[in-house]
Amino acid sequence: MNETPENSLHKIVIVGGGAGGLELATRLGEALGRRGKAHITLIDRNWTHIWKPTLHEIAAGSMDMGDHEVGYLAQAHWHGFRFRIGEMTGIDRARREVHIASFVDAESKEVTPKRSFAYDTLVISVGSQCNDFGTPGVREYALKLETAKDARRFHARMINACVRAHAQAGPLRPEQLHVAIIGAGATGIELAAELHHTTREVVAYGLDRVDAEKDIKLVVIEAAPRVLPALPERLSSATEGLLRKLGVEVLTNAKVSEVLPNAVRLADGRELPAELVVWAAGVKAADFLAHLDGLESNRINQLLVRQTLQTTLDENIIAMGDCACCPWPEKNGFVPPRAQAAHQQASHLFRQLQRRIKGKPLQDFHYHDYGSMVSLGKFSTVGSMMGGLMKGSLFIEGSFAKLMYISLYKMHELALHGWPKVTLDSLIRLITRRTEPHVKLH
Repeated sequence: MNETPENSLHKIVIVGGGAGGLELATRLGEALGRRGKAHITLIDRNWTHIWKPTLHEIAAGSMDMGDHEVGYLAQAHWHGFRFRIGEMTGIDRARREVHIASFVDAESKEVTPKRSFAYDTLVISVGSQCNDFGTPGVREYALKLETAKDARRFHARMINACVRAHAQAGPLRPEQLHVAIIGAGATGIELAAELHHTTREVVAYGLDRVDAEKDIKLVVIEAAPRVLPALPERLSSATEGLLRKLGVEVLTNAKVSEVLPNAVRLADGRELPAELVVWAAGVKAADFLAHLDGLESNRINQLLVRQTLQTTLDENIIAMGDCACCPWPEKNGFVPPRAQAAHQQASHLFRQLQRRIKGKPLQDFHYHDYGSMVSLGKFSTVGSMMGGLMKGSLFIEGSFAKLMYISLYKMHELALHGWPKVTLDSLIRLITRRTEPHVKLH
């Protein structure tokens, strides 16, 4: 089945409704779709969008996902683009078609058949996923935080682990209430800090047979010499110090050789008992991108793109966000897979695709690094400000760093909803937060 618009308007198909993809679809829908200047179609395998950097809060239970989900169908209706459900399986560059798998619901019933969508411009924005490097036991026994479904699954298992420990008659087994987080990047660090707080609040809700200080143990395992290895060393040192103050065990220079049903085995032979294991190490793009009708990709499946974000072998196909290997000439490297990069690329492409429709060449994308922020939950936020904000870099922490961290999410919300809705929603959340439990138990 093919879906082809009846008229000859320029067809922009965006695959992937993550931070960059949904922002781009929303802005193009408002500027072009509503005004009949182009057909804008967004394709994603899920019905709703959640900002990926918040998954650790959903997993820990400190954020109610229902307050932050964005329904693609509703967003498309209000902002002038079309949404279609399904997972991309391939493309036909000669026919300019993108192929989408059939969508099957939770009861294994087909909702939509296999389909193909015609495009004049295809934007691939499918994000990234964890790279387990083929480590034995990861797929069988470790949890990942790649989707909202993953976050909900971890949260349910965490709550069940606490209730089970409270209700059982016998003593705790060695692995019970032990959480091993493999990977000390931003996701692993932020999850550890949130869990330190939320597990104690869960226990305080009447699970008095569990001693949070004695029974609950969090360990962060990192193969590199320090936590947050991709960020400035001062930021790394401050973060590790704060984690240790909270009682989180931090193991660096520790490579995981295998994940077992109730433990993590390190390369030096040590075994760390763990009831819950989270794999948060390594990043790669989806495997299917490595075989996408001849397009060039790198060793972690990212599509190679020019400075314009057009793929190296096809100017009609653009890649953005984590799935794109984009040159960063100012640093003699490549743009890092961060939310701020996807946001900047969405803003850039919003302007450039309007130029493309008018027959003008695309201009180069230049990434501006405004620094990095790492939230340690209610305890602190640390970060560095750099790039276009100032000469050199500035280490910040505390309330100001927390404000900067929150502003990243607010920028995303503003791109999707505009000032009136974001302001009203923020006020409602501030008011209801005073009357609702701090930790979600569902």
